[in-house]
Amino acid sequence: MAAAVEPDVVWTLPGEDVRAGWRALLWTARAEGGIAVLLVQERFLERYYGVWRARERFDGEVVFVSGDGRVQRRVPLSGADPGAGHFALLPGDRFLLVRGRSLEGAGGRWEPNAVVHDADGQGVERAFCVGDDIPALVTDRRGGIWAAYGDEGVHGHHPQSTAGLAGWNTKGVATWGPQRRLPSDPLQGLTAATERDAVWLAWYSHEGNYLSRVTPATGEVTTFRSPERGVDGLAVRGGRAVLSRRDHGKASATLTRAELVDGTWTAAAGIRLRLPGPVRMRCGQGRDGVLWLRAGDSWVRIEA
Repeated sequence: MAAAVEPDVVWTLPGEDVRAGWRALLWTARAEGGIAVLLVQERFLERYYGVWRARERFDGEVVFVSGDGRVQRRVPLSGADPGAGHFALLPGDRFLLVRGRSLEGAGGRWEPNAVVHDADGQGVERAFCVGDDIPALVTDRRGGIWAAYGDEGVHGHHPQSTAGLAGWNTKGVATWGPQRRLPSDPLQGLTAATERDAVWLAWYSHEGNYLSRVTPATGEVTTFRSPERGVDGLAVRGGRAVLSRRDHGKASATLTRAELVDGTWTAAAGIRLRLPGPVRMRCGQGRDGVLWLRAGDSWVRIEA
């Protein structure tokens, strides 16, 4: 492998925010380009295996950052669920917070784990369940919610989780499932990305690692063998893709470029990335051919 490459840093949490007690809890890549970062005061948080998590219901601010690193606006967010592990944006400037786990209650009802906050961040529009054990989640341009589930969800009782992959709307209604159109049964979701109106879900099974492309408008799904194992970041643009695999807790990752040739993703040699901070779970997210990686409190972007 060639010498390590240092990608350009697009945005870093400013020192004045850190000194004022703000910490970057969650983040998401934006469909318009750039990222949105949820900042929370440290008094609401605790460290868990090197990662901030909320120990109580919290208020915060969402910072919208452009693709070239300019802060465009900051929006307050109130009354957020302390268990939230996924943050995403919805049409109409609404916010989605999702806990990765849900519990089954009496009568087979599942507790809500997805909350839609309104555009001003001060009210809750709706709460519902989007399945159990969610390592990967992304929203599309039309507001669809897409999840790839973990092994406990796949082997659990929630009907959408047991299928391994699912799509939802913001009313909490399941709108898509694989319906046995996959080459094998998923065991674990890895990461997710969007490409214009399509959604990509990365997962693995006993038979190998896969990338599934879903067209929300038609429900069509096409699944390919993944050119890399254990990816935690993916971005696709046409017949090109970039995939990342982190060195957990270290300031490094491996980047693989791939091309789609005759229906097969073919990988080039891996590229070692030297990053500005440690990478941990859910460090990567792809939008329209751009892979964003969080490294500590800095974000870098890599084009497919």
